[in-house]
Formats: sequence, structure tokens, C-alpha cells
Amino acid sequence: MKKPRRYLSLEKTILILICLVVFLSLLVTNILVSEEVATATEKNIASRAVNISRIVAHSPIVIDGLSGRRDKREIQTYAGELMDLTKVNYIVVMDMKGIRVSHPNVNELGKPFMGGDEGTVLQGKEHISTAKGTLGLSMRAFSPVFDEEGKQVGAVAVGILMNTVEEAVRESRSRTYFGMGLGFIVGILGAVFLAKRIKKIMFGLEPFAIARILQERSAMLESVREGIVAIDAEGKVTLTNAEAARLMSLAGIGDVKEMDSEMIPDSVFKRVLDKGEPVLDLEYDVRGVTLLTNTVPLKVDGEIVGAVSTFRDKTEIRQLGEELSGVKVYAEALRAQTHEFMNKIHVILGLVHMKKYEQLGPYVSQIAHQYQTKGGPIVRNIRDPILAGFIQAKMSNARENGCELVLNEESYCPQAKDSSMVHDLVTIIGNLLTNSFEAVKEKDTNEVELSLVYGEGELLIRVADQGSGIPAQVMKNMFVKGYSTKSNGRGFGLFLVQKSVEQRKGRMQIDSGDNKGTTFEIVLPYDPLEETL
Repeated sequence: MKKPRRYLSLEKTILILICLVVFLSLLVTNILVSEEVATATEKNIASRAVNISRIVAHSPIVIDGLSGRRDKREIQTYAGELMDLTKVNYIVVMDMKGIRVSHPNVNELGKPFMGGDEGTVLQGKEHISTAKGTLGLSMRAFSPVFDEEGKQVGAVAVGILMNTVEEAVRESRSRTYFGMGLGFIVGILGAVFLAKRIKKIMFGLEPFAIARILQERSAMLESVREGIVAIDAEGKVTLTNAEAARLMSLAGIGDVKEMDSEMIPDSVFKRVLDKGEPVLDLEYDVRGVTLLTNTVPLKVDGEIVGAVSTFRDKTEIRQLGEELSGVKVYAEALRAQTHEFMNKIHVILGLVHMKKYEQLGPYVSQIAHQYQTKGGPIVRNIRDPILAGFIQAKMSNARENGCELVLNEESYCPQAKDSSMVHDLVTIIGNLLTNSFEAVKEKDTNEVELSLVYGEGELLIRVADQGSGIPAQVMKNMFVKGYSTKSNGRGFGLFLVQKSVEQRKGRMQIDSGDNKGTTFEIVLPYDPLEETL
């Protein structure tokens, strides 16, 4: 046996995929943004250093001190205060010889500037560099100092130690990493919520289970004998099966767009979708094809979102009903005939056991005579063997029910060319005789007469009894499907009789009255297989 394939659950699949996507997105973002953040941080620090160096270079205290108009010690004081305010590591003011006039370490005053990168600024040009001085490796912003006449009298170096720069970069990156982590957590929470939401929408089913159910439903739809059509709330066809397509083809409808307007009447569509009421056992004609349909609303969460209709060719249903009716009549008739036959066998067997041979001969002769007088004319005059056997069986059934069936001596019925005619005759005669047997069962005159007379291309079927007759109210409704004055489950016999007569394009006349019995006369077009006598 093949082991079932294992699938990862939808919830886990969504969670893993979203987490992977979020992680990769954040990783790429970090690669692209982190360096940008570091570069931007360094540029920001450098820009701040340049701005401070310019401020110092344009300070009157620095300009006058380097020009000799003011005590140079004031520059040290000014630089120290500004350094505390701006949070830079050092502000060094030097003269044109590179001798320090200000420095965070007073012991370094009067000594040459260290680093070797001051030459450019002493030539009157601003620049930024990284070099190692007395305080360590630092980023330096240089600005020249000019007096009122535009003559350069010195330079300013504003330095920020590289470890301070790196700390600022790390701090910026830390914020980026924090944002990434927060985004990853939000992504995981979103993935969990999305997975649970999708699973709830799909009623807790996994995709492979939905696929299997869809395959099973499709197989079921294609296997049923009814045509199935689903429509949406706007009346557009959303689903059909193979049988529906066959019925469409039978009706000459080749396009689904035509089906939604022809196979489902507007009145049915409006009633089902607007009122939510099912329409059952509706019979109507579509381009010459008679359909029997049931249409029910399709509801999702209590809201009508469409409808489902099932179709069946009425001709097929009628043939099936006739076959079932015929089989039932055959079975009942054969049961009665078998019962009567077994009774006679038991009598013969009893006479043999008792060695009453003198009585056995006359009894067998009596049975033979009954067959010759009753069964013989049936075989001679009713040429179809199925119909002849059926009538013989109904005679036995009549005797079993305490009445008598008499075949009119003038009866003659040749075998029909159309083999299906016998089914209609069995349906018509069987149901009429059954009703007549019930009508005379409790009467003194319990005889039912059957006539089958063929002539001039027509067959006359006449069933007459001396029962109580049919009341006028019953006469109005007795051909309605399901109508019966007896127990439930009845009321289909006369309906089938009428349908068979209509199908054969025949005519029917009923003569009935209180206490004068009932006579049914049915005339059917009849095409015989043999030459009539």
C-alpha cells in the first residue's frame, strides 16, 4: 500500500515563508542601508567639525590674538569654552608657523602642531583629514584664519577622535538593527495572524485536503445522472457537469451564456434568489426538450449567494416510471397466478396421497376445461404473449381479491409493431383493473369486464365495473399526480394512465355515476405487426 504523502501544514508554510521573506528583506536592507548610515554619520560629524572650525576662524578673539592686537591667552580660554559647548575633543589654533596657540592640554601650548596634515590649511585652503596627534587618531577639520585685510594669520583645527566617530556609527547602526528586529517581530506576528485567518476562512482545511475534496466533488458531479447547474447571485452560470452539457446539446444550446437565460426561467430565478424559496418538480420545455427541474438557493453564512438547479429529461423519467409501474404490475400478477397454481397443485397432491383417483381425474379435467374456456380465448385473441400472460395473471389476481375479471368475447388485439406499446398497455390496463377490483370488492356484483378491440388502426380499451361510481369532487382531481382518497403513497395510477394516453396521442372517455358503476373507454392509435383477421 502506498504511503500517504506528508505535507507541511498551511499555517507553518505561511509562517516560514513570511519569516524568510522578512528576514531576507531586512538583511538586504541592512547591507544597503547600514553602510549608508555609517557614511552619513561620518559626513555629519565632519560637517559639524567644519562648521565649528569656521566659527572659530571668524571669531574676533582668534583673529585679533593671531594678529597681535590681543593677548593670545584669550584664544585658549575661548577655545576651551567653545569645546565644552560643542562637545568636540579638541580645538587647536595655530599661527602661520604651525605653533599651537590653544590646546586642551596646556602643556602642549607653544609646541608645533602634530600630524603633518596642516600644510594645506597654512596655504589658505579648508580640508578634512584623518591623522594621529597627541590625543590619538582623529578626524580633523581645518579652516584658515584671515585678518580684516584678507591676510592669513593662522589656522584652526577642530578634531573629533575616531573612537568617538566609531561610537556614533555604532549607535546609528544599533538603531538600524533595533528597527530590523522590531520589523522581524512584527512580521512574525503578522505571519501568525495571516496564517490563522486564512485557515479559518478555509474551515481549517489544508490545501491538499481542499484539492482532494475538489477532486471528489468533481467526480461526484460527473457521475450523477442529473444535469447540475450552479448560478451566482447575478444569474451567471458558474458550474456545470457533463450531463447538463448533454442536455444543453440535446436542446441545441451550445453556449453557456445561452443556458443561464433559457434553462432557468426568470420567474424561477427571481423566486429562488429573492425569496430564498426552493422550486421543486418544475416541468417546462426548452427548445422541444421537456425538463423536470429542482432549484434550491445556495447560502453561505446565511446569505443567498446563488442557486443550484438539477435537471432531468422528462422523457427518461416517464419511461422509467412506466417501466417501474409495469414491473410492479407484472410482479403482482405473477404472484397471484403462482398462488392460485400452488393451491391447485396442493389439491392434486392431496388427492394422490389419499388415493382418491376417481376424484382426481374429474378435477384435472375441470382445470383443463377452465383453461380452455378462459385461458384459451386469451391466447387466441390477444396475440402479444406478454399482454396475454398479463391478462391471465390479472384474472388470477381478481379471484384472489374476491372478484372476477371477464374478457369480452369480441376482444381481439394483434401484436404491435412498436415493442414499447405493450408497456403502455400494461400501465393503462393494470391501473384501471386495479381500481375496478377495489370498487367491486364489497359489492354483490363483483364482475369487471375488459374489452380490447382493434379496428381501422385504433385499439379500443374498455374497462367496466358495477361499483359505487366516482364522486364529482374526486373526478376533478383523480388525474393529479399524488391525489388519492386512499392511504399515502397512492395517487399515481391514473396520473400514469393519462400520461400514457397523452403520449400515444389517444383519447379517453369516462362514464360514472352513483351506484351505476364506472366505465373507462380509451382509444389509442395502433399499428399492428401482423395482418388482422
